[in-house]
Amino acid sequence: MTLREIADKLKTIESAAIFCHMRPDGDTLGAALGLQGLLRACGIPSEVVCESPVPAKFFFLEGMREVASAPTKDAQAFIAVDSSDEARLGALCETFTKSKKIKFNIDHHVSNTRFGDYCYVEERAATCEIVTALADELEVPIDVHTANCLLLGVSSDSGNFAHKNVTENTFLTAAKLLRCGADIHEIQYNMFKRQPRERALLFGRTMSKIRYFYGDKIALISVGKKTLEECGASADMTEGFIDFPLSVDGVEVAACLLETKPHSFKISLRSKGRSNVNKIASVYGGGGHVLASGCMIGGELEEVVDKLVYTIRQHIED
Repeated sequence: MTLREIADKLKTIESAAIFCHMRPDGDTLGAALGLQGLLRACGIPSEVVCESPVPAKFFFLEGMREVASAPTKDAQAFIAVDSSDEARLGALCETFTKSKKIKFNIDHHVSNTRFGDYCYVEERAATCEIVTALADELEVPIDVHTANCLLLGVSSDSGNFAHKNVTENTFLTAAKLLRCGADIHEIQYNMFKRQPRERALLFGRTMSKIRYFYGDKIALISVGKKTLEECGASADMTEGFIDFPLSVDGVEVAACLLETKPHSFKISLRSKGRSNVNKIASVYGGGGHVLASGCMIGGELEEVVDKLVYTIRQHIED
């Protein structure tokens, strides 16, 4: 479907519940709240839902505290944003898939499974880029709050406009949102400069234990639940950690292993360009982008390390 066709279908609904993916980041939250703003401009009421609590670092933006843990209203349509598959909706996966509601899927991941009745997937730096373009197709203005939400997603998912997925359109999108009143200073400060003391402590401990493999081409960090507790930190504070080991000279692929529960690890993968980490993640049922992907792997820590390093080695171009 084209974005215009998605817009035309959205105009026909009377209400919606907008679903974020589990362990929400700036792009899924920004896209959801941004889309909510566009629907509001169309006279369509909606609510934003996420199975996971919204990290406190996003509370500087209005609406973040109002994200519900599940749909509370009988919406006509369900809309998933920034979710490559239904499983990424976490505990709300069954709510979404088994519902008889009209289902939309708007996303930017190459690994998207094209679920839902109406699907629009385009590889962009962020799903918020797509939602910004959707405003033109809906023929509605972008207010200041909506602009801030959308710029949050564009900025955070592009690594502060530093990742290889950044294109001319990414900057044009940001420029448009600035014209609409978005505050780039506030977003940059809260997303890339501000951090609690607990995160600083956790960062220091984690980076002091970087492990290298395969002639230093692979760098790996791990964060256990015990370490989180000792630092007084929460799991969402590890966002962005993966960029540090990737910055080390000679490293081609970096991995972060975050323990989510006993014998279960959330894996974040990043590549400098010589390896397709989407293919690596897909081995374990995950996915994402060529240079940034993720998956879940079960087992003891060292068992998971061995599996992951072996798989990465098979995908590194010599």
